[in-house]
Amino acid sequence: MNNLKQKYEDLKKKINYYASKYYNDDDPEISDFEYDMLMVELRNIEKEHPEYITPDSPTQVIVAEGKNDSHFAEVIHQVPLQSLQDVFNTNDVIDFCQKMNKAVVNPSYVVETKIDGLSVSLEYEKGVFKRGATRGNGLIGEDVTLNLNEIKNIPKKLKDKIDIIVRGEVYMPHSAFEKLNEEREVLGEKLFANPRNAAAGSLRQLDPNITRDRNLDIFIFNVQKSDSIEFTSHYESLKFLKEQGFNIIPLIFKANNEKEVLEAIDKIGNSRGDLEFDIDGAVVKVDNLKQREEIGVTTKTPKWAVAYKYPPEKKETVVKDIIIQVGRTGALTPLAILEPVRVAGSTISKTTLHNEDFIKDKDIRIGDRVLIQKAGDVIPELVEVLKDKRTGNEKVFEIPRVCPVCGAEAIREDDEAVVRCTGIECPARLFRSLVHFCSREAMNIDGMGPAIIEQLLDKNLISNIADIYVLNAEQIKDLDKMGEKSANNLINAINNSKSNSLDKLITSFGIRHIGAKTAKVLTKHFKTIDEFLNATEDDFIMVDEVGEIMAKSLVNFFASKQTIDLINRLKTAGVNMQSGVDENIDDRFTGKTFVLTGTLSRLTRTEASEIIEKYGGKTSSSVSKKTDFVLAGEEAGSKLTKAESLGIKIISEDEFFEMIENNA
Repeated sequence: MNNLKQKYEDLKKKINYYASKYYNDDDPEISDFEYDMLMVELRNIEKEHPEYITPDSPTQVIVAEGKNDSHFAEVIHQVPLQSLQDVFNTNDVIDFCQKMNKAVVNPSYVVETKIDGLSVSLEYEKGVFKRGATRGNGLIGEDVTLNLNEIKNIPKKLKDKIDIIVRGEVYMPHSAFEKLNEEREVLGEKLFANPRNAAAGSLRQLDPNITRDRNLDIFIFNVQKSDSIEFTSHYESLKFLKEQGFNIIPLIFKANNEKEVLEAIDKIGNSRGDLEFDIDGAVVKVDNLKQREEIGVTTKTPKWAVAYKYPPEKKETVVKDIIIQVGRTGALTPLAILEPVRVAGSTISKTTLHNEDFIKDKDIRIGDRVLIQKAGDVIPELVEVLKDKRTGNEKVFEIPRVCPVCGAEAIREDDEAVVRCTGIECPARLFRSLVHFCSREAMNIDGMGPAIIEQLLDKNLISNIADIYVLNAEQIKDLDKMGEKSANNLINAINNSKSNSLDKLITSFGIRHIGAKTAKVLTKHFKTIDEFLNATEDDFIMVDEVGEIMAKSLVNFFASKQTIDLINRLKTAGVNMQSGVDENIDDRFTGKTFVLTGTLSRLTRTEASEIIEKYGGKTSSSVSKKTDFVLAGEEAGSKLTKAESLGIKIISEDEFFEMIENNA
């Protein structure tokens, strides 16, 4: 194989990999622009060497949107949901218009925004919404009707009782995206890279309630099929859709020639910074539907339309300073303070520098001249340091190993890119600490969720974890969605949590690498909180399942002044600091390993695990030959299949209760 052919094959693999990360995993590894440039490179090679083209080339097929292990039923699209041919400069747009002039007489155009979201089809029978599906590979998509029903701007009934299939783009508004990522950060979950991937992940949720809470929206941009109504133009069909109650795509321009097409593209481009949603281009379409039939389509794209992709706008500015922000998870994030510069419609004066690896890789220094762009036209990012413009006065920046907010040690674990504050009472990470402390697997304070905690902090009713235990009903009854009865219930839940087992308290501290299961193991060896405070690294390592990293984390945590102060105040509040007697009622499950899969109706998985451990058994997250029982609930997945293949005993929830009640 010659070098060019090998380059072509490697390029195909690379594009397919990045496409899968983007469309199937909702976890992009490169920017849209970088991906587009790879596609341009592939098309150029195929243009010079058409003999290289294979049916599976990314230029020939639509990348399937949806995971391979989808839980959704397949939908065969009555009309294929094609993709569009991308162009990247005005000359390409002019070439397209000239081709249309040769193909048909006096073509006119519609130029509209290209929403960066997830493409779907909506089917209506006699004006009633019946089914909705993702694009998938253009021919077969996923049935996500239940989730689409949770999007307010999808009309459930149309003005007229018609049979029609329309196509739209589900998207996440910027405000909803920012709120979602804030919530995920608080919970320690991975952040979504951009609104498009957040929208895709939200629409594919098995629980429609999650989709509803994500505040998705939709724009409709095409009539796919209508047996009862005939249209002469695309523009006419859009007006009809609006009359029927659809939220049609915004910023639509009619154009009679290439000059007007380019003017419309500029108008849309100039509005990017003012929109509440992402766009990744402008679509140019021949308006007359009969002319479209004459022009035709390919297997992947219509010949009568192109998508103009706006190049990222880059502006030069100066890094005036680098400061540290401490997030709710304790992460120390460097932030570049910039000489204000206007990019893609808004003024940028700061941008995140992510972590110390990012700073070192790009060699970013205070005083550097840099290029800034907006990722996805939303998030400002530093893309390049102009090192040839350095004067010698620039300053190297190092991320501190002491929290700038509370003064506690800040550490970077071997498996992470971020530096984190270790102070459990650090004001910057207090919200996250409180949410975890009150969570079900920790102190299990029913009713003390993130929304209530946020209100308590905002109203200065608490300023640290121990303050929870001095709250009274009178203080909290006027909180939003509270009331006198709820306030009393919450105070009772707080008081009840004082008698929790010691392992619950250890779990509630959120010690790095120490989860609920390890906390239980530890409290079998260390019976009081004072034993934890006095234990050495060697003492902890002597415990089964505790390694060097865990032991070091435990010692560092219990040596912290903030930890000691918190424990003393919790002692004063009457929180239990001792292990009780061995809680095993009997040893019926000793030596037995259970794997839990699916959704249980009478118990949560955590509760089932606690019962198993109370009777001396163990739980595991994976099925193997050493597994004794698989407790299977509704919608059990691959673990059930593997258990069946290995001949492992599978029990239902009812059978599990029989094992307990019959003392079997």
